Amino acid sequence: MASGTHAPPSRPRPGTVATSAGPATAADGQRRRLIWLVVLRPLLFGLILGAGLFVDSPSPKGLPREFALYLLEAVALLSVLYATTRRMHARWPWLIEAQLVIDVCIVASIVILTGGFDSDFVALYVLPILGGSVLRLSRGGMTIALWSGVSFGLIVASQYGLVVPRPEHWGLTTAILPLPPPRYAFYSVSIHIVAFIAVARLTGYLAQSLHRSDMNLRAASTAIADLQAFSQHVIDSMTGGLAATDADGRIVMFNRAAEAITGHHAALVRGQAAIEVLQLPAELRGALAEVVATGRGRRVIYPFRLRDGNQLDMGITLGPLMTSTGGGYLFTFQDVTELKRLEREAETQKRLAAVGQMAAGIAHEIRNPLASMSGSMQVLRQELELDPDQAQLFDIVLRESDRLNHTIRDFLSYARPSQGQAASVDMATVVRDAAQLLRNSPDCTAAHQIECVTDGVTTLHAVEAQMRQIVWNLATNALRAMPTGGTLRLHVGANGSATAASVGGPALVLSVSDEGVGIPAEDLDRIFQPFHGGFAKGAGLGLAIVHRIVSDQGGSIAVHSQTGRGTTIDVILPAERRAEIAA
Repeated sequence: MASGTHAPPSRPRPGTVATSAGPATAADGQRRRLIWLVVLRPLLFGLILGAGLFVDSPSPKGLPREFALYLLEAVALLSVLYATTRRMHARWPWLIEAQLVIDVCIVASIVILTGGFDSDFVALYVLPILGGSVLRLSRGGMTIALWSGVSFGLIVASQYGLVVPRPEHWGLTTAILPLPPPRYAFYSVSIHIVAFIAVARLTGYLAQSLHRSDMNLRAASTAIADLQAFSQHVIDSMTGGLAATDADGRIVMFNRAAEAITGHHAALVRGQAAIEVLQLPAELRGALAEVVATGRGRRVIYPFRLRDGNQLDMGITLGPLMTSTGGGYLFTFQDVTELKRLEREAETQKRLAAVGQMAAGIAHEIRNPLASMSGSMQVLRQELELDPDQAQLFDIVLRESDRLNHTIRDFLSYARPSQGQAASVDMATVVRDAAQLLRNSPDCTAAHQIECVTDGVTTLHAVEAQMRQIVWNLATNALRAMPTGGTLRLHVGANGSATAASVGGPALVLSVSDEGVGIPAEDLDRIFQPFHGGFAKGAGLGLAIVHRIVSDQGGSIAVHSQTGRGTTIDVILPAERRAEIAA
């Protein structure tokens, strides 16, 4: 006996990948229905038998009190047994049929003791038939219906002394009632069997339809959950930030890339205004209504300040978000700081290339006439008798000619870096030599300190003259940036993995640090441009020459500076370029 209801299918949680509806899902549904059967069986039998005890009918068809009590005890014990063995049905499915057959036997016992053919409890056969249909669908319901029909037919046949002995011959005390003619009894039994089969067929069909609908619903729920999970995985796998808002501009979705870029956790910003979280500029705030009205997106790049005080360049696109429940806004954004830096470097390279071409032309057009003019002036200075004022003027002309020649030579160094034979260069030796020269230079005073630090392997394959020029230009600039004194640190060592990625392999890092005046943030992008010197001495080509040599070497330069606290310039040079240069 069982109830026709069963537990509704469980819905997969959003964001999880549900498994497809299959044998495991069907087994779970059958297990739940079996639990319902175990629970409802003692309740229904207890209700029916308890009502019989309460009524205590004087009719011969009434249920004997003693038998009702024994039957209640048997049903309770069987229910406990069924509950303890419910996990075994997946391994031995025949246990379900055994339970239903026992239910048929219990109903048959009640029918025998309440009059058999004329019993008021014949309708109880419907209960195990319903249980068979629910648990085993049409096939189970039909099987239990046939068992019920056979048992009822045997009971009636035994009352007429056919096939099996009479009930009183079994030792049972049954109600003694007048029996109708055998033909009518056969007709009545046939009607009951047809009714049992009809109930089994109808309930089996309904159970089969419900089971099919349940499987379809599970499959649809699984597909929806899979689609939701896939969509969530796609959103979380995006390398760009994605934020969606409602019509009021409050964030309802924030993907992992958005968390990584902004430093805000999705759970904390959900429900907050996107204008504040994303620090939208005024031009984008004023375009919100226009974007919704026209359906066109807007793209801007603006500075975004992180919680740790650092700043990055944010490229963000604003577009309308149309949903079935209303509208909203969709923000896609990226950290374009590195892209902007590369753009600035590319622009610098273009300018430097143009200046290089100009330097070659200047050297060709000016250097030779300048050398002739300087030589002629020196001859005149020696042969003519000059008064002190005239001699001073000649000295000024010669000095300025030398200075102009120096500038032209720097141009040539930038335009055509000194070529030489590439070989193994020990940068530790280069740095120590440069430090020794600086200690003896006029720019180095008693208030200055020069420190040299080497770490690990310090050799690379390069042109030694170029490496010395890099160290000298950077070190002299650093020393000049500390007119009142300070510490100049020269460090050479192997890099970490982050630095290796910037040059595509093992690298050597030359770091030059000072405690000088620093470089303003607005000038950082222009320090490698020609003639952008900040010192009275020099033509402003030192850093431009360094940048040219490092670029030709396949390296990169990183500058970190704070006004009033000093500057650190890291030159990252590939440590393995032998094959490249040989090629």
